[in-house]
Amino acid sequence: MQAQAEGGKNSREASVGGGSLKRDSLTYTEVLAQSISVIAPSTVPAAIVGLIFAVAGNGTWLSLALGAVGMVLVSLNINQFARRSASPASLYSYIVKGLGPTSGVLGGWALLFGYIMTGMSTLCGFAIFVNVILGPFGLHAPILLSFAVGAIAAAYVAYRDIQLSARAMLYIEGTVLVAILVLGVVIWWDKGFAIDTAQLTLEGATPKGVLMGVLLAVFAFSGFESSTSLGHEAKDPLRSIPRSVIQSVVLSGLVFIFMAYIVVLAFQGTGLDLARAEAPLDELARAKGWGAVSMVVNFGILLSFFACTLACVNSTARIVFAMARNGLVPEVFGEAHASNKTPYTAVLFAALVTFVLPAGLYLSGSSAFDGQGYFGTLCSFGFLVTYMLISIATPVYLRRIGELTPKALIIAALSVGFVALPVLSTIGVPGSDLFPPPDYPENLMALLFLGYMAVGLGWMAMHRVRRPQLLRNLNTAIDEMELHLVKSGAPVPRQPQK
Repeated sequence: MQAQAEGGKNSREASVGGGSLKRDSLTYTEVLAQSISVIAPSTVPAAIVGLIFAVAGNGTWLSLALGAVGMVLVSLNINQFARRSASPASLYSYIVKGLGPTSGVLGGWALLFGYIMTGMSTLCGFAIFVNVILGPFGLHAPILLSFAVGAIAAAYVAYRDIQLSARAMLYIEGTVLVAILVLGVVIWWDKGFAIDTAQLTLEGATPKGVLMGVLLAVFAFSGFESSTSLGHEAKDPLRSIPRSVIQSVVLSGLVFIFMAYIVVLAFQGTGLDLARAEAPLDELARAKGWGAVSMVVNFGILLSFFACTLACVNSTARIVFAMARNGLVPEVFGEAHASNKTPYTAVLFAALVTFVLPAGLYLSGSSAFDGQGYFGTLCSFGFLVTYMLISIATPVYLRRIGELTPKALIIAALSVGFVALPVLSTIGVPGSDLFPPPDYPENLMALLFLGYMAVGLGWMAMHRVRRPQLLRNLNTAIDEMELHLVKSGAPVPRQPQK
């Protein structure tokens, strides 16, 4: 009894101490901008579509469509929690509610890995495109300087104000997406708005190729759930966050499918190889003599990479903030700025880590392009583990509260099956032609992630020995945070909603 009382006391103190985040401040469009920015949909036609085409060919658009369907399934599971609770803890708190403290904390540990690695990858992309833009003028910026500028700028905006962050991401991604779509329409117009029957009939595409394309498409959508970390700062979070989670997937998916169709069509007859194109839109614009258009596109992609880095710093900081309030990491990371109402210590930590590792990799002899690929591959491990856990947690949680339906069970089962595909492709199946084990150095990526998760398990074991009441009362601590939100005036229900 004394241990329980002490645990409850600690959870209450962790939940409400150290200042608070800015309540009821973000509109729906600003919340949506958070998820859209981590997806960074403009970077897919500008940089990733060639990789998908290399395996899926004329089935590229179908791979992206199937990827969108799979991510919608995952988002439906996430929304079973998001429309019932609001917290800066993101999916970490949801998994705790469904599978308990151990799985929840490990899920949060994996999600942190996903966001941090994504931020590092996009910081590398930011540095690359700084020189892509400066190159035609005979200028070159030191890579470390670009890393520092990107990380410091993201830290300042995230530290200063969540509304400033959200609006910056909204304006940047909104402007870039419009520019990309306009370019797509112009390219299609230049082709006489041709209907590409080869793509529509999947000419030359194979089931294996389309499936491999789906695996790459899943990585393109990673981070769509990041708006769930804004539970304390969104207006009407139980409505705006679920909408943003699913609509970010749908909107990005439509952009992906349309632009994939346009890019594949546009490369026909140009003599250019889309499968080897690192910057497809830039190559198309230059091939057509649209130098000014190429500059605009590249500048937009630069801003999109920055917006994604900023969004990842925001999401990482809020999960670390919530873990600190729950007593899982040092209390200093649970501090909120008195006037800015931002988790400033966690923001500075997230931005520092986002800078240090890419800088260290670059100093060790790897290029920024190599770093972008390495960190981009690593981030997928964290997201896939988290998506798998949330899909398993959903029916368990719904059964516990007496609201499990056959429909929800089917959605969860389909989601688990869908996420299992990229998991198998990532770790490989010995002797399989469809899921061959990865080659060097890709095979080291899985080992690095396993090492990271092993540290997380050790961290959990330490807490179980030194502070056993902390994990036992983690669910209570999360509920205390949400109760504190209720007292602030936000509409969080006491009972689950159907």
